[in-house]
Amino acid sequence: MPDHVKISFAKLPARLEGLVVVLAAEPVEGDAPAFAGPVEALLAPSSAQLTSAMQAERFTGKSGKGIDLLAPVGLDASRLLVMGVGKPADLKAFDWLKLGGAIMGRLPAGTKDVSVVLALPGSEVPGDAAAELALGLRLRAYAFDRYKTKKKPDEATAKPKVTLYIADDSAAKRAWKKREGIGEGVVIARDLVNEPANVLTPTEFAKRAGDLAKVGVDVEVLGEKDLKKLGMGALLGVGQGSGEESRVVVMRWNGGKADEAPVAFVGKGVVFDTGGISIKQAAGMEDMKGDMAGAACVVGLMHALASRKAKANVVGLIGLVENMPDGKAQRPGDIVTSMSGQTIEIINTDAEGRLVLGDVLWYAKERFKPQFMVDLATLTGAIIVALGTEHAGLFSNNDTLAERLTDSGLTTGEKVWRLPLSADYDKLIDSKFADMKNTGGRFGGSITAAQFIQRFVGDVPWAHLDIAGTAMSSPATEFNRSWGSGWGVRLLDDLVARHYES
Repeated sequence: MPDHVKISFAKLPARLEGLVVVLAAEPVEGDAPAFAGPVEALLAPSSAQLTSAMQAERFTGKSGKGIDLLAPVGLDASRLLVMGVGKPADLKAFDWLKLGGAIMGRLPAGTKDVSVVLALPGSEVPGDAAAELALGLRLRAYAFDRYKTKKKPDEATAKPKVTLYIADDSAAKRAWKKREGIGEGVVIARDLVNEPANVLTPTEFAKRAGDLAKVGVDVEVLGEKDLKKLGMGALLGVGQGSGEESRVVVMRWNGGKADEAPVAFVGKGVVFDTGGISIKQAAGMEDMKGDMAGAACVVGLMHALASRKAKANVVGLIGLVENMPDGKAQRPGDIVTSMSGQTIEIINTDAEGRLVLGDVLWYAKERFKPQFMVDLATLTGAIIVALGTEHAGLFSNNDTLAERLTDSGLTTGEKVWRLPLSADYDKLIDSKFADMKNTGGRFGGSITAAQFIQRFVGDVPWAHLDIAGTAMSSPATEFNRSWGSGWGVRLLDDLVARHYES
């Protein structure tokens, strides 16, 4: 995959050239920012100029703030960027990630060589912190520009080389070796979400998932004949109006003990959603190329886990369909039979993602007997009304799993908010003609969607993440300027790493 930044680690040399970045902490006493000893020595020739600039900008080392000096006096550097980190004792992994993104965001277009001095007063910067900062650099540098035939000169050539100077560069390199695969996983997810639907058909999506074999993932693709044999009538019903055949892809990473049950992640992969016969309005329909963001996350996650050789058995499953209003498309009022044997009355063909998830979750449960299942889906607009774009909706039948997901969300910044599941909502999706209907109406739309999905998980610990507000077109952050955010890869990697690796 193309890199938009090259990252390396080294020990601090005596002289630095090019664009130099140093870190400043908020003062313990007084109002002057604090620097590490080696940084003070490095900056000594330009101390008067720097002090004057900091006073003029009222720069105190507050987190996220920075100042630039062009042609700093007495230094070989052509430019000096001072980035505030706040109080070093308060810095967490997510803060280092954001700092890396903020640094990348401040680099002028066309910058070629960047030196970042990772030193803080009173404490040594850990290797893990340096790796998180590098990950922030990598994610902020991402750009989906493969279809642009005309680029500005800087866009065409700029791939800055960033060297991170740190006391323990060996520890930083080891930590980055693990983070690098996670970054690649996020990039894979972003690329998939950003691809146009005329390129990323279910067949092409399955083919790209097959590339995971290069990092040791076992990949199995189920075609329509296989799905019909399995009885996946709910999933196949969604795709029957499309000229593209539906697919289910099974990805297995066996890094744990041979006799240990896997953990399972399931992604909704509607490569384009017109709404079907219940067609959406035209305005904004182009965004429905991203209705496969849950599946994209699962593919990115499997890459991340395999790249860092996770000591866990993990299975990722994605249901790939296209929802189109063809003459053969399913209609409101149709009744389909799911793989579970439960029948579903189709009230609205635009409530299609839950049909895909229902069959794939049932298949995952029956075939793999997992420890738990987590599904991800851009499922409802209602979740954006409820939570905006800062949190994904979390629904779960297991408190421990829900708490772990919430904790991982706080750690990675990919935050979730738990919403209720209750039998009281079931009456909204009961059908007069079948076992259930596929939508419960306007009120509590995200909840009734989760209630629907829950009918296909049995007693397996399960969580449903509604990522409609976080996976695409979410607000820009320090480390993301992409329309497709790759949301969920870091969250779920953290969940596996902290709780399910042997």
